[in-house]
Amino acid sequence: MPASLVPLDVSVQIPYHFRCPISLELMHDPVTVCTGQTYDRSSIESWVATGNTTCPVTRAPLLDFSLIPNHTLRRLIQDWCVANRSFGVERIPTPKQPADPSVVRMLLNQGSSELVSFNLRLNALRKLKGLARDSDKNRAVIAANDAREILLSIVFSDVSSNSSELNHESLAILSMLSLSEAECLYVATVSDRVGYLVKLLFHSSIDIRVNSAALIEIVAAGIRSPELRSQISNVDGIFEGIIGILNCQLANARALKIGIKALFALCLVKQSRSRAITAGAVPALIDRLVEFEKCDAERALATVELLCRISSGCVSFAAHALTVPLLVRIILKISDRATEYAVGALLSICSASEQAQREAVAAGVLTQLLLLVQSDCTERAKRKAQMLLKLLRDSWPDDPIANSDDFACADDVVPF
Repeated sequence: MPASLVPLDVSVQIPYHFRCPISLELMHDPVTVCTGQTYDRSSIESWVATGNTTCPVTRAPLLDFSLIPNHTLRRLIQDWCVANRSFGVERIPTPKQPADPSVVRMLLNQGSSELVSFNLRLNALRKLKGLARDSDKNRAVIAANDAREILLSIVFSDVSSNSSELNHESLAILSMLSLSEAECLYVATVSDRVGYLVKLLFHSSIDIRVNSAALIEIVAAGIRSPELRSQISNVDGIFEGIIGILNCQLANARALKIGIKALFALCLVKQSRSRAITAGAVPALIDRLVEFEKCDAERALATVELLCRISSGCVSFAAHALTVPLLVRIILKISDRATEYAVGALLSICSASEQAQREAVAAGVLTQLLLLVQSDCTERAKRKAQMLLKLLRDSWPDDPIANSDDFACADDVVPF
């Protein structure tokens, strides 16, 4: 029984023809296939996606994979839900229909044509952006119609002049799509194009800044050449622009997500990490750390650990009053990955600073590490915890449990 129908009075029976023949659950978005059978959209799409080419009920070949919305049946289901609301049945919302490929092609043609007026082009791109925001399915339809090539050409049509709303709307759509390596190279191999994106990182609109950071991250993560990655991360102002997004008071969840993704991608280039430190990455990461969602917090902590692999990074993190107590508090709190990164960062910082060692002990790191080595966390996290325990041995309080040989550390552990 779907979660939306719980709790449901046992006396309520879902009519047979309201159930999807595949999932046997109440249909939320009934669609009809070429054989005349009706299924819930998500169920039949999953059926086809796994390689099936026949109708689940009739076993007849699906010669046409078009899915036609069954509006009449959906309205009947919604009416039934309303009629049984007192029994715990919730009305299913009217689903948004996937973008029509012909409409997408029309909007792309209109948005890219120089024979069309500026306002018509702009409206077409805005409609396309709205479709892209609606769903993953729409983004797939847009990408399947050569949108990325068209949008890239609009974004970089004239990087030497002031950009227009056409460039900005195209950039917004691109920031929601994935690019092939060839498309990433189209951007990365021309310094003016990368420079243009960096310039947009300082735009007055936070949305344009975030969209530019998103495209920079997509390009940096999508190319294999270490030389090109290094070139991107060495463009003047790129770290200042990305970190500026993280520091912006108007930054929402999307801005923080894209900001940390871009910073992490750039910090993967070892030679550029000192530039991140100079640009203010340390206070930006530490001050925003508690605001990140789980996956973003993991990426932020991974970035912290990367920056702690250079001496200037260790010094800067150790100098921030919140670094050590915050990293100690994170251990075993967010996820196994977050714990591993936090302990790795603490290991580097404490290896470089006796003051950090004392701060870590005062923050309760010993208890956290002892719990960690006995937990089901990753082996790498445990190895790092053992190394940190060994490093802090001289700072341990006079506690017979803490000094027990049960927690002796192996001498042959290799640093992460």
